[in-house]
Amino acid sequence: MHPHLPVQSHRSEKRVQMKFSVRAAGFAVAAFVLAVSAAWSGPLQAVEGSAAPVATYYTDHDGAATEVAEFSLNAAPAETPAPAAPAVGPTIEDARVQSLGLMADHLVALADATLPRPRSLGELVENYAGLAPQNGEEDCLASAVYFEARGEPIEGQLAVAEVVLNRTQSGRYPTTICEVVTQPWQFSFVRRGNIPAADRNSECWRRAVAIARIAETGASRMLPRNVLWYHADYVSPSWGRRLARNTKIGLHIFYS
Repeated sequence: MHPHLPVQSHRSEKRVQMKFSVRAAGFAVAAFVLAVSAAWSGPLQAVEGSAAPVATYYTDHDGAATEVAEFSLNAAPAETPAPAAPAVGPTIEDARVQSLGLMADHLVALADATLPRPRSLGELVENYAGLAPQNGEEDCLASAVYFEARGEPIEGQLAVAEVVLNRTQSGRYPTTICEVVTQPWQFSFVRRGNIPAADRNSECWRRAVAIARIAETGASRMLPRNVLWYHADYVSPSWGRRLARNTKIGLHIFYS
């Protein structure tokens, strides 16, 4: 029989055994954890690449935070420049387009050359000169031009004809040419509502008829449509001071 150990020695032995048991269990758990880690980390590393992960330090995070802080919310994102297109020489299609463009320019130039040029007032007068008045209204207008402005340049003659026509459309005077011309106290050549006879074989009459036709057709124009009055520059009627002067052509001053 073994002699009985003291109680204190028995307790110390149990403590030593317990320490070895705990240490052995710890080694077993550690080995299991390492095995599991190896099983899971292998496939992930295979997918992510064989390069070892780069360690991240506190200083790296500090720099990243600084970069974020300096980023402006209002700044436009930087655009990636588009790659330059490779240089390509002229193609057959380019040559065709250029040829068609040159042809179109040539056709436009030909069309411009064949279009009638805008004729001057002198050319228009020559074109219409020698025509007879086509109706009584045009005869009254030609008479006004003949008696009021036959000694004036053709621009001044056309301006007188336009004053007569402007009055017919103003709403302040009669609506027909003959009524405007024969209205009392308007044109000094009119006698008691009658227009005197003009020399219808003269060059002045033929020109007056041409001016009347040009004014009626609007082939050329000298004055705005609100010009309703005129007088010779050697007189100074009181009504002229109440009106707005428009222009002076020859000896006549025109008002609106």
